[in-house]
Order: sequence, then structure tokens, then C-alpha cells
Amino acid sequence: MQRYDEGLLRLVVWRLTALKNGERPTHLTLDIDGLPIEVHGHQGGSAFHGLYGARIYSPLVASLAETGDRVGGLLREGNAGPAENADTWIPHLVRRLNESTGAQVRVRIDAGFTDNDTLQALEERDIEYLGRLRSHSGLQKLAAPHLKRPRGRPPEQPREWCHDLEYQAGSWPTPRRVVLVVQERPDDLLLHAFFLVTNLGTFDWPPEKVLALYRKRGSAEAHMGEVKSALDVHLSSTDRGASTVQDVMARNEVNLLLNLYAYQVLHGLRRLLESRTHQGWSLSRMREQVLKVAATLSLHARRITVHLGDAADKWWPTLLKGLPRLTALI
Repeated sequence: MQRYDEGLLRLVVWRLTALKNGERPTHLTLDIDGLPIEVHGHQGGSAFHGLYGARIYSPLVASLAETGDRVGGLLREGNAGPAENADTWIPHLVRRLNESTGAQVRVRIDAGFTDNDTLQALEERDIEYLGRLRSHSGLQKLAAPHLKRPRGRPPEQPREWCHDLEYQAGSWPTPRRVVLVVQERPDDLLLHAFFLVTNLGTFDWPPEKVLALYRKRGSAEAHMGEVKSALDVHLSSTDRGASTVQDVMARNEVNLLLNLYAYQVLHGLRRLLESRTHQGWSLSRMREQVLKVAATLSLHARRITVHLGDAADKWWPTLLKGLPRLTALI
């Protein structure tokens, strides 16, 4: 399917550099998530999904958790597997990010994307990654020797241990580095454990540092919640006339990316306001207090003039003073 997200990537690079006098980031962490979108009809490519109890599409969305920017989106059919197309789409995004920013890009994924095809595709291109592994008997057996409490009375604060190990799943051609995280939970008799898989070097990335980097993934999930709540994405293009499934999917992918464009514009403006007001701004607050104001347009020759209503007096003067810093790099 033709790619439409190059402009979205350009918006991200523009925002990342505009507020830092053109300085480009040196390291970026790319988060990949699924964004199930319910449809209310029989749009081509959609399918009923038992987990969500609805007819859906299963897009992939890429973001930079530390900055909140949306880098790309890929519409997939509703019955697509969690990692379907990830082994080609993720390396493409990493390459474009690297070419656009010059930054070293690493990938952070959840358990749905740590299949061998995706990991191998990243390794073949020397892309650093870390992700969570689904628990199964092989991993439980590997963790067993480390699930013993130290002798003595436990302290008041729950403890946590990280162990650097190697593991080779049945579908993996070679062993990979895994980090076992063992946690003590209040009122739990048994220790809790989970695994991370990574190709980050052990010298620069000890297990505790790998875990700290993975935990920043929570920021990506929070930003994903904003996309759902503030934009309320709908994909409604249907099989009109002689449209094929591919035609419908292409139109709905454009709709998906337009929503991501809207998020990115809102996100850029709210970051600008945050830098000038020293206040936190959610997308909803940005929409309700800044964008929902009365305005009229007047056209004269080649100039378009926007006349804002009195309700804009509170935040727009602050916003307009900061806009030249953005437009200087367009």
C-alpha cells in the first residue's frame, strides 16, 4: 500500500528542532503500539475481534514516548496478528527517522511484537531494541532458581532484582539476551517475575538500566490514551460502487493519518504553550480553551486575515508570540 506518512514524519522533525534553535536530537526511542479502532458497518478489511467484542481495524502507531510525537501509522485488517507487517514497517520508520534527524534510533515494543521475525529484522539492520516477552513454561523454568526470597525479615519497602541471562526460544535461531525482573509485592507470598529481551550491549546497558528504559514506555501508553479520548478516531470509508478492499483500506489509512496529523499539530502547539506558560496542557484543554474560539476570515489579494473573537484574548497572544520560533524553520 502506498505510504502517506512522510509529511507526518517531517512535522515531527520540524517540531523537535524548532524549539531548540535547530539542534537535532542524538538519540530517539521509537515505541510501537496497536490502536484497535471500532467500525460501525462492514468496511472492507475490517473484521470481528473476539477480544474487543466488536468489528475493528488493527492499525499500528509509532511514537516517541519521551517527546510525545506521533511518527507514523499503518492501517491493517481487523484480523491481523499483533506483529503482522511489523518486520518491514518498523525498520522503514527507523531508517527514515535516522535519515531525517541523524539520531541513533532504538525500538521499544511490548510482548505482541517480540516474535522472531520482528527481532531478526531489527538485528539484521543493526537496530537496537528492547521488549517484553510473554510468559511460558520455558521462561518460568529459567526464572525458577531466582525466585527465592533472601533470608531474614523483608524490609518495609518492596524489593526488586534484575538478572542478566541468555535464552533461546524454539523459534529463535540463536540465544538472545534476556533480563529477568523479580519483584516483591506487598501481601504476596510469591515473588513476581517477567522477562525483557534486548540486543543492547551489557557494558553500556546493565539490566537495571534496561528496565528503567522499558518503564518509560508508560509515557507512550499515556499519549495513546490522549489520541483515543481527545480525537475519537473514526474510520468510515465504505465499499462505494466498484471499490475494492484495497481502495477502502487506502482511504481509511488516509483518514487514520489525518487524525495523527491533527494530534501532531495540537501536540506542537501545546508544547509551545507549556514552554511559555510553564503549565501542563492536555490535548482536551488545548482544544477547549485555545482552539474553540470564534473567528472570521477575510480575503484581500493574496492575504488571508483571521479575526479572532474576544474569547481568544486569554491564550492566543501568548501563543502568537511563540509562533515565529516555529515558522522560522519552515
